[in-house]
Amino acid sequence: MAKSKSVFVCQNCGAESAKWIGRCPSCREWNTYHEELVTPASSRETSFLTDIEKRKPELLDNITSSEQSRKKTGLSELDRILGGGMVGGSLILLGGEPGVGKSTLALQLALAMKNQKILYVSGEESEEQISLRAKRIKKNNPECYILSETELENILAHSANLKPELIIIDSIQTIRTALLESSAGSVSQVRECAAQLLKYSKITGIPVFLIGHITKDGTIAGPKVLEHIVDVVLYFEGDNNYVYRILRSVKNRFGSTSELGIFEMVESGLREVNNPSELFINQHEESLSGISIAATIDGIRPFLIETQALVSSAVYGTPQRSSTGFDIRRLNMLLAVLEKRAGFRLAVKDVFLNIAGGIKVNDPAIDMAILSSVLSSNLDIPIERDSCFAGEAGLSGEIRPVSRIEQRIKEAEKMGFKRIYISKFHKNINTKETGINVIPVGKLEALVKLLFA
Repeated sequence: MAKSKSVFVCQNCGAESAKWIGRCPSCREWNTYHEELVTPASSRETSFLTDIEKRKPELLDNITSSEQSRKKTGLSELDRILGGGMVGGSLILLGGEPGVGKSTLALQLALAMKNQKILYVSGEESEEQISLRAKRIKKNNPECYILSETELENILAHSANLKPELIIIDSIQTIRTALLESSAGSVSQVRECAAQLLKYSKITGIPVFLIGHITKDGTIAGPKVLEHIVDVVLYFEGDNNYVYRILRSVKNRFGSTSELGIFEMVESGLREVNNPSELFINQHEESLSGISIAATIDGIRPFLIETQALVSSAVYGTPQRSSTGFDIRRLNMLLAVLEKRAGFRLAVKDVFLNIAGGIKVNDPAIDMAILSSVLSSNLDIPIERDSCFAGEAGLSGEIRPVSRIEQRIKEAEKMGFKRIYISKFHKNINTKETGINVIPVGKLEALVKLLFA
Protein backbone atom coordinates (compact mmCIF):
# COMPACT_ATOMS: atom_id res chain seq x y z
CA MET A 1 0.00 0.00 0.00
CA ALA A 2 1.35 3.41 -0.99
CA LYS A 3 2.17 5.82 1.79
CA SER A 4 0.48 9.15 2.30
CA LYS A 5 2.44 12.25 1.48
CA SER A 6 2.43 15.66 3.08
CA VAL A 7 1.66 18.80 1.08
CA PHE A 8 0.95 22.40 1.98
CA VAL A 9 -2.44 23.69 0.78
CA CYS A 10 -3.67 27.30 0.69
CA GLN A 11 -6.87 27.44 2.73
CA ASN A 12 -8.10 30.40 0.68
CA CYS A 13 -7.77 29.26 -2.93
CA GLY A 14 -6.65 25.61 -2.71
CA ALA A 15 -3.22 26.01 -4.33
CA GLU A 16 -0.71 23.31 -3.33
CA SER A 17 2.99 23.56 -2.58
CA ALA A 18 5.69 21.08 -1.60
CA LYS A 19 6.87 23.43 1.15
CA TRP A 20 5.43 26.15 3.34
CA ILE A 21 5.14 29.59 1.72
CA GLY A 22 4.42 32.80 3.57
CA ARG A 23 2.40 34.38 0.77
CA CYS A 24 0.29 32.42 -1.70
CA PRO A 25 1.39 33.15 -5.30
CA SER A 26 -2.17 32.51 -6.59
CA CYS A 27 -4.45 34.57 -4.32
CA ARG A 28 -1.71 36.80 -2.80
CA GLU A 29 -2.91 36.12 0.77
CA TRP A 30 -0.50 35.81 3.70
CA ASN A 31 -0.15 32.84 6.11
CA THR A 32 -2.81 30.70 4.44
CA TYR A 33 -0.71 27.56 3.82
CA HIS A 34 -1.37 24.59 6.13
CA GLU A 35 0.09 21.12 6.03
CA GLU A 36 -2.22 18.28 4.96
CA LEU A 37 -1.80 14.56 4.39
CA VAL A 38 -2.90 13.39 0.94
CA THR A 39 -3.67 9.74 0.20
CA PRO A 40 -2.38 8.47 -3.16
CA ALA A 41 -4.98 7.77 -5.80
CA SER A 42 -4.26 4.01 -5.76
CA SER A 43 -5.64 3.70 -2.24
CA ARG A 44 -8.88 5.49 -3.16
CA GLU A 45 -10.21 2.54 -5.12
CA THR A 46 -11.99 1.32 -2.00
CA SER A 47 -14.40 4.23 -2.18
CA PHE A 48 -18.06 3.50 -1.49
CA LEU A 49 -18.98 4.84 -4.91
CA THR A 50 -16.92 2.23 -6.79
CA ASP A 51 -19.46 -0.42 -5.79
CA ILE A 52 -22.12 1.34 -7.90
CA GLU A 53 -22.41 0.13 -11.47
CA LYS A 54 -20.65 2.41 -13.91
CA ARG A 55 -22.71 4.13 -16.58
CA LYS A 56 -22.26 3.50 -20.28
CA PRO A 57 -22.18 6.16 -23.01
CA GLU A 58 -25.61 6.99 -24.42
CA LEU A 59 -26.60 8.56 -27.72
CA LEU A 60 -27.93 12.08 -27.31
CA ASP A 61 -31.06 11.28 -29.34
CA ASN A 62 -31.85 8.35 -27.02
CA ILE A 63 -31.79 10.49 -23.88
CA THR A 64 -35.23 11.73 -22.85
CA SER A 65 -35.87 14.62 -20.50
CA SER A 66 -38.91 16.63 -19.45
CA GLU A 67 -39.85 19.46 -17.14
CA GLN A 68 -41.79 16.95 -15.02
CA SER A 69 -38.44 15.67 -13.74
CA ARG A 70 -38.15 18.78 -11.54
CA LYS A 71 -39.11 18.30 -7.91
CA LYS A 72 -41.27 21.01 -6.36
CA THR A 73 -39.84 22.15 -3.03
CA GLY A 74 -43.06 23.46 -1.53
CA LEU A 75 -41.43 26.92 -1.21
CA SER A 76 -42.54 29.11 -4.12
CA GLU A 77 -39.67 31.58 -3.66
CA LEU A 78 -37.08 28.79 -3.79
CA ASP A 79 -38.78 27.19 -6.80
CA ARG A 80 -38.58 30.52 -8.62
CA ILE A 81 -34.85 30.78 -7.94
CA LEU A 82 -34.21 27.22 -9.12
CA GLY A 83 -36.18 27.71 -12.33
CA GLY A 84 -39.32 25.79 -11.36
CA GLY A 85 -37.96 23.20 -8.95
CA MET A 86 -34.98 20.97 -8.26
CA VAL A 87 -33.62 18.93 -11.16
CA GLY A 88 -32.95 15.28 -10.37
CA GLY A 89 -29.28 14.58 -9.73
CA SER A 90 -28.38 18.24 -9.18
CA LEU A 91 -25.97 19.52 -6.53
CA ILE A 92 -27.14 22.78 -4.92
CA LEU A 93 -24.90 24.91 -2.70
CA LEU A 94 -26.34 27.49 -0.29
CA GLY A 95 -24.01 30.02 1.34
CA GLY A 96 -24.61 32.82 3.81
CA GLU A 97 -23.37 34.58 6.92
CA PRO A 98 -23.75 32.97 10.36
CA GLY A 99 -27.23 33.44 11.79
CA VAL A 100 -28.84 34.55 8.52
CA GLY A 101 -31.14 31.49 8.48
CA LYS A 102 -29.47 28.88 6.25
CA SER A 103 -30.29 25.94 8.53
CA THR A 104 -33.81 27.23 9.06
CA LEU A 105 -34.37 27.46 5.30
CA ALA A 106 -32.97 23.95 4.78
CA LEU A 107 -35.20 22.49 7.50
CA GLN A 108 -38.25 24.29 6.13
CA LEU A 109 -37.40 22.81 2.74
CA ALA A 110 -37.29 19.31 4.25
CA LEU A 111 -40.63 19.82 6.03
CA ALA A 112 -42.34 21.53 3.07
CA MET A 113 -41.83 18.55 0.71
CA LYS A 114 -44.85 16.64 1.96
CA ASN A 115 -45.00 12.84 1.62
CA GLN A 116 -41.50 12.74 0.12
CA LYS A 117 -38.67 10.90 1.80
CA ILE A 118 -36.02 13.42 2.91
CA LEU A 119 -32.66 12.73 4.56
CA TYR A 120 -31.51 15.72 6.61
CA VAL A 121 -27.87 15.31 7.68
CA SER A 122 -26.43 17.69 10.25
CA GLY A 123 -22.82 17.78 11.32
CA GLU A 124 -23.37 20.77 13.60
CA GLU A 125 -26.51 19.93 15.61
CA SER A 126 -27.92 16.88 17.37
CA GLU A 127 -31.24 15.26 16.53
CA GLU A 128 -32.83 16.83 19.62
CA GLN A 129 -31.76 20.35 18.60
CA ILE A 130 -33.18 19.89 15.11
CA SER A 131 -36.43 18.56 16.61
CA LEU A 132 -36.79 21.69 18.74
CA ARG A 133 -36.30 23.90 15.68
CA ALA A 134 -38.86 21.86 13.73
CA LYS A 135 -41.44 22.41 16.49
CA ARG A 136 -40.80 26.15 16.31
CA ILE A 137 -41.37 26.11 12.55
CA LYS A 138 -44.71 24.34 13.18
CA LYS A 139 -44.54 22.19 10.06
CA ASN A 140 -44.42 18.44 9.78
CA ASN A 141 -43.31 15.91 7.21
CA PRO A 142 -43.76 12.28 8.34
CA GLU A 143 -41.14 11.15 5.80
CA CYS A 144 -38.34 13.45 7.04
CA TYR A 145 -35.38 11.51 8.49
CA ILE A 146 -32.76 13.24 10.66
CA LEU A 147 -29.16 12.03 10.86
CA SER A 148 -26.38 13.58 12.94
CA GLU A 149 -23.23 12.36 11.19
CA THR A 150 -19.93 13.74 9.87
CA GLU A 151 -18.45 10.68 8.09
CA LEU A 152 -19.25 10.76 4.39
CA GLU A 153 -19.09 6.97 3.98
CA ASN A 154 -21.74 6.50 6.70
CA ILE A 155 -23.96 9.14 5.10
CA LEU A 156 -23.81 7.47 1.70
CA ALA A 157 -24.48 4.05 3.27
CA HIS A 158 -27.59 5.34 5.06
CA SER A 159 -28.73 7.01 1.85
CA ALA A 160 -28.32 3.78 -0.11
CA ASN A 161 -30.53 1.94 2.41
CA LEU A 162 -33.10 4.72 2.80
CA LYS A 163 -33.29 5.80 -0.87
CA PRO A 164 -34.50 9.37 -0.17
CA GLU A 165 -35.80 11.81 -2.76
CA LEU A 166 -33.60 14.62 -1.39
CA ILE A 167 -30.44 14.79 0.72
CA ILE A 168 -29.71 17.93 2.77
CA ILE A 169 -26.25 18.31 4.31
CA ASP A 170 -25.59 21.00 6.94
CA SER A 171 -22.80 21.80 6.36
CA ILE A 172 -20.22 20.62 3.83
CA GLN A 173 -17.39 22.03 5.98
CA THR A 174 -18.24 19.57 8.80
CA ILE A 175 -18.18 16.46 6.59
CA ARG A 176 -15.02 14.41 6.14
CA THR A 177 -14.07 11.28 4.25
CA ALA A 178 -11.82 8.49 5.51
CA LEU A 179 -9.90 8.56 2.24
CA LEU A 180 -8.01 11.64 3.48
CA GLU A 181 -6.26 12.06 6.80
CA SER A 182 -6.75 15.83 7.03
CA SER A 183 -9.34 17.36 9.34
CA ALA A 184 -12.88 18.31 8.34
CA GLY A 185 -13.20 21.72 6.72
CA SER A 186 -9.79 21.65 5.06
CA VAL A 187 -9.50 22.38 1.37
CA SER A 188 -8.79 18.77 0.42
CA GLN A 189 -11.68 17.42 2.53
CA VAL A 190 -14.21 19.89 1.16
CA ARG A 191 -13.10 19.24 -2.40
CA GLU A 192 -13.12 15.43 -2.05
CA CYS A 193 -16.46 15.28 -0.21
CA ALA A 194 -18.13 17.55 -2.76
CA ALA A 195 -16.74 15.48 -5.64
CA GLN A 196 -18.05 12.22 -4.14
CA LEU A 197 -21.46 13.74 -3.41
CA LEU A 198 -21.62 15.01 -6.98
CA LYS A 199 -20.81 11.56 -8.34
CA TYR A 200 -23.37 9.92 -6.04
CA SER A 201 -26.05 12.43 -7.02
CA LYS A 202 -25.47 11.99 -10.77
CA ILE A 203 -25.51 8.19 -10.55
CA THR A 204 -28.60 7.87 -8.35
CA GLY A 205 -30.51 10.91 -9.62
CA ILE A 206 -31.02 12.18 -6.05
CA PRO A 207 -30.63 15.97 -5.67
CA VAL A 208 -28.26 17.04 -2.90
CA PHE A 209 -28.67 20.34 -1.05
CA LEU A 210 -25.43 21.56 0.57
CA ILE A 211 -25.00 24.36 3.09
CA GLY A 212 -21.64 26.14 3.03
CA HIS A 213 -19.96 28.61 5.35
CA ILE A 214 -18.60 31.89 3.99
CA THR A 215 -15.38 33.72 4.69
CA LYS A 216 -14.99 37.26 6.06
CA ASP A 217 -14.93 38.70 2.54
CA GLY A 218 -18.31 37.14 1.71
CA THR A 219 -17.22 34.19 -0.46
CA ILE A 220 -17.98 30.54 0.25
CA ALA A 221 -15.28 28.97 2.42
CA GLY A 222 -13.12 26.28 0.86
CA PRO A 223 -11.55 25.94 -2.58
CA LYS A 224 -12.98 27.88 -5.51
CA VAL A 225 -13.40 24.57 -7.30
CA LEU A 226 -16.36 23.88 -4.98
CA GLU A 227 -18.45 26.46 -6.82
CA HIS A 228 -17.36 24.96 -10.16
CA ILE A 229 -18.37 21.45 -9.11
CA VAL A 230 -21.94 22.21 -8.01
CA ASP A 231 -24.82 22.90 -10.41
CA VAL A 232 -26.44 25.76 -8.48
CA VAL A 233 -24.88 28.36 -6.15
CA LEU A 234 -27.27 30.34 -3.94
CA TYR A 235 -26.43 33.16 -1.54
CA PHE A 236 -28.68 33.93 1.42
CA GLU A 237 -28.25 37.58 2.38
CA GLY A 238 -29.65 39.73 5.13
CA ASP A 239 -28.88 42.06 8.00
CA ASN A 240 -29.54 40.83 11.52
CA ASN A 241 -30.97 44.26 12.33
CA TYR A 242 -33.77 43.73 9.79
CA VAL A 243 -36.28 40.94 9.32
CA TYR A 244 -35.97 40.49 5.57
CA ARG A 245 -33.74 37.91 3.86
CA ILE A 246 -32.83 37.84 0.17
CA LEU A 247 -32.00 34.64 -1.72
CA ARG A 248 -29.90 35.20 -4.84
CA SER A 249 -28.66 32.81 -7.51
CA VAL A 250 -25.14 33.42 -8.82
CA LYS A 251 -24.92 30.18 -10.79
CA ASN A 252 -27.66 27.95 -12.18
CA ARG A 253 -27.13 25.36 -14.88
CA PHE A 254 -30.86 24.69 -15.13
CA GLY A 255 -32.35 28.18 -14.97
CA SER A 256 -31.83 31.92 -14.86
CA THR A 257 -29.51 33.69 -12.43
CA SER A 258 -31.62 36.87 -12.60
CA GLU A 259 -34.31 35.71 -10.18
CA LEU A 260 -34.62 36.93 -6.60
CA GLY A 261 -36.38 35.38 -3.60
CA ILE A 262 -37.39 37.38 -0.53
CA PHE A 263 -38.17 35.96 2.91
CA GLU A 264 -39.14 37.54 6.21
CA MET A 265 -37.72 36.18 9.46
CA VAL A 266 -40.56 35.66 11.94
CA GLU A 267 -40.90 33.72 15.19
CA SER A 268 -41.99 30.56 13.40
CA GLY A 269 -39.18 30.63 10.84
CA LEU A 270 -38.95 32.16 7.38
CA ARG A 271 -42.08 33.53 5.74
CA GLU A 272 -42.19 33.90 1.97
CA VAL A 273 -42.79 37.45 0.76
CA ASN A 274 -44.85 37.21 -2.41
CA ASN A 275 -45.27 41.00 -2.67
CA PRO A 276 -41.95 42.62 -1.68
CA SER A 277 -43.26 46.13 -2.38
CA GLU A 278 -45.37 45.94 0.77
CA LEU A 279 -42.26 45.10 2.79
CA PHE A 280 -40.13 48.03 1.62
CA ILE A 281 -42.80 50.76 1.63
CA ASN A 282 -43.86 52.24 4.96
CA GLN A 283 -47.49 53.28 5.23
CA HIS A 284 -47.35 56.86 6.56
CA GLU A 285 -50.47 58.47 7.98
CA GLU A 286 -49.44 61.88 6.67
CA SER A 287 -47.22 63.26 3.94
CA LEU A 288 -43.60 63.82 5.00
CA SER A 289 -40.89 65.74 3.21
CA GLY A 290 -37.76 63.94 2.01
CA ILE A 291 -39.56 60.71 1.06
CA SER A 292 -40.13 59.33 -2.43
CA ILE A 293 -40.94 55.94 -3.93
CA ALA A 294 -38.76 54.32 -6.60
CA ALA A 295 -39.79 51.55 -8.98
CA THR A 296 -36.77 49.28 -9.13
CA ILE A 297 -35.93 45.85 -10.52
CA ASP A 298 -33.56 43.31 -8.99
CA GLY A 299 -32.87 40.58 -11.51
CA ILE A 300 -36.18 40.30 -13.34
CA ARG A 301 -38.42 40.98 -10.34
CA PRO A 302 -39.91 44.49 -10.01
CA PHE A 303 -40.80 46.03 -6.65
CA LEU A 304 -41.13 49.45 -5.06
CA ILE A 305 -38.79 50.84 -2.42
CA GLU A 306 -38.84 53.95 -0.27
CA THR A 307 -35.94 56.42 -0.44
CA GLN A 308 -35.48 58.80 2.50
CA ALA A 309 -33.33 61.94 2.39
CA LEU A 310 -32.45 64.57 4.99
CA VAL A 311 -30.84 67.88 4.02
CA SER A 312 -29.76 70.25 6.80
CA SER A 313 -27.33 73.10 7.32
CA ALA A 314 -23.75 71.98 7.91
CA VAL A 315 -22.71 72.44 11.54
CA TYR A 316 -19.02 71.90 10.83
CA GLY A 317 -16.86 73.35 8.12
CA THR A 318 -17.01 70.33 5.83
CA PRO A 319 -20.55 69.14 4.92
CA GLN A 320 -21.31 65.49 5.66
CA ARG A 321 -22.40 62.97 3.05
CA SER A 322 -23.85 59.69 4.33
CA SER A 323 -25.66 56.93 2.44
CA THR A 324 -27.19 53.64 3.60
CA GLY A 325 -28.07 51.08 0.94
CA PHE A 326 -26.85 53.26 -1.94
CA ASP A 327 -23.43 54.01 -3.44
CA ILE A 328 -22.05 57.15 -1.77
CA ARG A 329 -20.05 58.05 -4.88
CA ARG A 330 -23.16 58.07 -7.03
CA LEU A 331 -24.93 60.18 -4.42
CA ASN A 332 -22.15 62.77 -4.65
CA MET A 333 -22.54 62.77 -8.43
CA LEU A 334 -26.31 63.35 -8.17
CA LEU A 335 -25.79 66.21 -5.73
CA ALA A 336 -23.33 67.80 -8.15
CA VAL A 337 -25.92 67.50 -10.95
CA LEU A 338 -28.52 69.17 -8.73
CA GLU A 339 -26.22 72.10 -8.00
CA LYS A 340 -24.97 72.53 -11.55
CA ARG A 341 -28.18 71.95 -13.54
CA ALA A 342 -30.95 72.95 -11.12
CA GLY A 343 -29.21 75.73 -9.20
CA PHE A 344 -29.60 74.32 -5.68
CA ARG A 345 -26.70 75.14 -3.35
CA LEU A 346 -26.14 71.82 -1.61
CA ALA A 347 -22.36 72.10 -1.24
CA VAL A 348 -22.79 73.85 2.12
CA LYS A 349 -25.38 71.42 3.50
CA ASP A 350 -25.31 67.98 5.10
CA VAL A 351 -27.06 65.29 3.05
CA PHE A 352 -28.13 61.94 4.48
CA LEU A 353 -29.72 59.20 2.36
CA ASN A 354 -31.33 55.96 3.46
CA ILE A 355 -33.00 53.12 1.55
CA ALA A 356 -35.82 51.95 3.82
CA GLY A 357 -35.79 48.34 4.99
CA GLY A 358 -32.01 48.00 4.89
CA ILE A 359 -31.95 46.80 1.28
CA LYS A 360 -28.97 47.63 -0.94
CA VAL A 361 -29.84 48.92 -4.40
CA ASN A 362 -27.57 49.24 -7.44
CA ASP A 363 -30.30 49.99 -9.98
CA PRO A 364 -29.64 53.38 -11.69
CA ALA A 365 -33.40 53.77 -12.19
CA ILE A 366 -33.78 55.08 -8.64
CA ASP A 367 -31.77 58.23 -9.49
CA MET A 368 -34.92 60.28 -10.11
CA ALA A 369 -36.45 59.15 -6.80
CA ILE A 370 -33.27 60.13 -4.93
CA LEU A 371 -33.15 63.53 -6.59
CA SER A 372 -36.81 64.08 -5.72
CA SER A 373 -36.36 63.10 -2.07
CA VAL A 374 -33.28 65.36 -1.69
CA LEU A 375 -35.15 68.30 -3.22
CA SER A 376 -38.21 67.58 -1.08
CA SER A 377 -36.13 67.66 2.10
CA ASN A 378 -34.21 70.75 1.01
CA LEU A 379 -37.41 72.68 0.24
CA ASP A 380 -39.35 71.00 3.08
CA ILE A 381 -42.20 70.26 0.67
CA PRO A 382 -43.62 66.70 0.72
CA ILE A 383 -44.09 64.71 -2.46
CA GLU A 384 -47.57 63.37 -3.18
CA ARG A 385 -47.88 59.91 -1.64
CA ASP A 386 -49.45 58.37 -4.76
CA SER A 387 -46.43 59.21 -6.98
CA CYS A 388 -43.40 57.09 -7.83
CA PHE A 389 -40.34 57.45 -10.05
CA ALA A 390 -38.31 55.39 -12.51
CA GLY A 391 -35.51 57.16 -14.34
CA GLU A 392 -31.73 57.52 -14.55
CA ALA A 393 -30.07 60.92 -14.23
CA GLY A 394 -27.35 61.97 -16.65
CA LEU A 395 -24.53 64.43 -15.96
CA SER A 396 -26.11 67.02 -18.22
CA GLY A 397 -29.34 66.92 -16.23
CA GLU A 398 -31.34 64.78 -18.66
CA ILE A 399 -33.58 61.94 -17.44
CA ARG A 400 -32.45 58.81 -19.26
CA PRO A 401 -34.63 55.76 -20.05
CA VAL A 402 -34.29 52.55 -18.03
CA SER A 403 -34.86 48.88 -18.79
CA ARG A 404 -38.14 46.98 -18.34
CA ILE A 405 -40.17 50.14 -17.86
CA GLU A 406 -43.46 48.29 -18.57
CA GLN A 407 -42.88 45.98 -15.61
CA ARG A 408 -42.14 48.95 -13.36
CA ILE A 409 -45.34 50.70 -14.46
CA LYS A 410 -47.45 47.57 -13.84
CA GLU A 411 -45.95 47.12 -10.38
CA ALA A 412 -46.73 50.73 -9.48
CA GLU A 413 -50.28 50.33 -10.77
CA LYS A 414 -50.72 47.12 -8.77
CA MET A 415 -49.64 48.89 -5.57
CA GLY A 416 -52.28 51.60 -6.08
CA PHE A 417 -50.12 54.51 -7.24
CA LYS A 418 -51.87 57.09 -9.43
CA ARG A 419 -48.86 58.51 -11.28
CA ILE A 420 -45.34 57.51 -12.23
CA TYR A 421 -42.61 59.80 -13.56
CA ILE A 422 -40.43 58.28 -16.32
CA SER A 423 -38.06 59.49 -19.03
CA LYS A 424 -39.72 60.96 -22.10
CA PHE A 425 -37.12 59.23 -24.28
CA HIS A 426 -38.78 55.83 -23.91
CA LYS A 427 -40.08 54.53 -27.22
CA ASN A 428 -42.97 52.22 -28.13
CA ILE A 429 -44.59 52.19 -24.68
CA ASN A 430 -48.27 51.34 -24.55
CA THR A 431 -49.77 53.36 -21.69
CA LYS A 432 -53.38 53.43 -22.90
CA GLU A 433 -54.41 50.21 -21.16
CA THR A 434 -52.82 51.13 -17.84
CA GLY A 435 -54.79 52.64 -14.99
CA ILE A 436 -51.92 54.89 -13.88
CA ASN A 437 -50.96 58.32 -15.16
CA VAL A 438 -47.54 58.06 -16.85
CA ILE A 439 -45.77 61.45 -16.80
CA PRO A 440 -42.76 61.77 -19.16
CA VAL A 441 -39.88 64.00 -18.03
CA GLY A 442 -36.93 65.03 -20.18
CA LYS A 443 -34.82 67.33 -17.99
CA LEU A 444 -34.15 67.76 -14.29
CA GLU A 445 -35.50 71.32 -14.43
CA ALA A 446 -38.84 70.01 -15.71
CA LEU A 447 -39.03 67.52 -12.85
CA VAL A 448 -38.51 70.33 -10.30
CA LYS A 449 -41.33 72.37 -11.87
CA LEU A 450 -43.72 69.41 -11.91
CA LEU A 451 -43.10 68.49 -8.28
CA PHE A 452 -42.57 71.84 -6.55
CA ALA A 453 -44.11 74.51 -8.80
